[in-house]
Amino acid sequence: MRLSRRQALTLLATAAPALKSAYARQNQLAVTPGPFTAAPTSLQSYRIPDWFNDAKFGIWAHWGPQSSIEYGDWYARRMYIQGSDQYNYHVKTYGHPSKIGYKDLVPQFKAARWDPDHLMDLYVKAGAKYFFSMGVHHDNFDMWNSKYQPRWNAAAVGPKRDIVGAWATAARKRGLRFGVSEHLSNSYDWLAPAHLSDSSGPLAGVPYDGSDKAFADLYHDYTGQPSNFAKTADAMGRVAPDWWKLQYFNRIKDLVDNYQPDLLYTDGGIPFDDYGYSIVAELYNISASRHSGKVESIYFSKQADQCTVGTCTLDRERGVLDGISPTPWQTDTCIGDWHYKRGVAYKTPKKVIDLLVDIVSKNGNLLLNFPLPNSGELDFAEREILDGITAWMTVNSEGIYSTRPWKIYGEGPSTKVIIASNGQEFDPNEGKKPDLTSSDIRFTTKGSNIYAFVQGWPEGPVMIPALGTNSAQNPAKITSARMLGHDESLKFTQGSSGLNVTLPTNRPPTADIGITLKFTTA
Repeated sequence: MRLSRRQALTLLATAAPALKSAYARQNQLAVTPGPFTAAPTSLQSYRIPDWFNDAKFGIWAHWGPQSSIEYGDWYARRMYIQGSDQYNYHVKTYGHPSKIGYKDLVPQFKAARWDPDHLMDLYVKAGAKYFFSMGVHHDNFDMWNSKYQPRWNAAAVGPKRDIVGAWATAARKRGLRFGVSEHLSNSYDWLAPAHLSDSSGPLAGVPYDGSDKAFADLYHDYTGQPSNFAKTADAMGRVAPDWWKLQYFNRIKDLVDNYQPDLLYTDGGIPFDDYGYSIVAELYNISASRHSGKVESIYFSKQADQCTVGTCTLDRERGVLDGISPTPWQTDTCIGDWHYKRGVAYKTPKKVIDLLVDIVSKNGNLLLNFPLPNSGELDFAEREILDGITAWMTVNSEGIYSTRPWKIYGEGPSTKVIIASNGQEFDPNEGKKPDLTSSDIRFTTKGSNIYAFVQGWPEGPVMIPALGTNSAQNPAKITSARMLGHDESLKFTQGSSGLNVTLPTNRPPTADIGITLKFTTA
């Protein structure tokens, strides 16, 4: 089809604004030169570094101004939703959100007893190989000395300290890989309720403080949006104007360039097309510049199809896979609420270790959040949980670190689970799931060794059908058996129906959590 000159000019005029916008965006999204560009095809050549597959366990401080209220996650949003538990708490404790809003709570985030070196020592002792700092949550508050959010950052208000920088120094001093989490891409939609008002009651129709343009740098500017935007915005919808997407890019690039994290977690998939892919390329290129051209960094996406070929590492929030993944992945979860909540029920050390061995047996890593209160100091119950994890890891971590999956991930009643249509076993109430028992076994392997995690202390000998000579897994001949933490060899017989192992008579202190059997193969 041949266009007339007039048709061609009309088409060019129509396309010009889009072309101009794309050109301007390309110039604005400056990525540090390196092996990757922001093109998805370029990022597909990325491969997950081996260190991550060896590390297996990380700890996260999901901590910021919302922690100062000590009343759970998403406070900065839900305090503006009339009738919600957090709205009612806010009105009773601080006053109506038209008068006292989130901006007024931020300064009470003091971190008065926060000692990152002391905490990092505890996390290293518990077996963490990497550590995550909150970078910025949906609340639009940066936890570093932020160039592009100068009024609402931890160095300017509240603690008046560079939280990310101090965490990074403490982690790297102890040989841990350092990560940051960013939840900023959802912030424009997430804070929408701050622009609303009560729909009933004595202050119905009186705008909440988010409508005050003097604080648009915290609550966002909705100029140009439909009149009902604040009412209809999806908390995790990522519907935002280009100027906000550019601010997102600039702030996260500032975070990456200044702290050069080994890991970057985004709360969702790679956001905003070119803007998000430019951040991924920036992370990898900065890493390559630090490691003689080798990319040692990790970018996490919760969108599985983005991670099928290179590009990124899959993260499952509060969920696990139903089988062994060919590539490393991660579960991120919490011992309680994401942000600190007084009186919340925590996961037990047993629950955490059950999760860890299950995830590792499927080629995954566990990132575990210990939510800090306003003070920045673990509470007594958190310390007890950390001590329990430490005690078990001190004895059994040989079967965790630098291992790879065996032929099957495990056996026992817990392998018969109902899987959602997306292939994920998801349970937001993980703490209510039954603990694994001595009938539940998970496997890993390292060199010529097979590790079997028996998740309880059995009444008699341990029988492992998968290691029988007639097993479908066709296992190698077992030449020796021992229990980690126990010096003497164990008696065993490897028959057609399974491997039968006689345990020592002395029950180890962490046996109720689980034991690890180490088998050497011919």
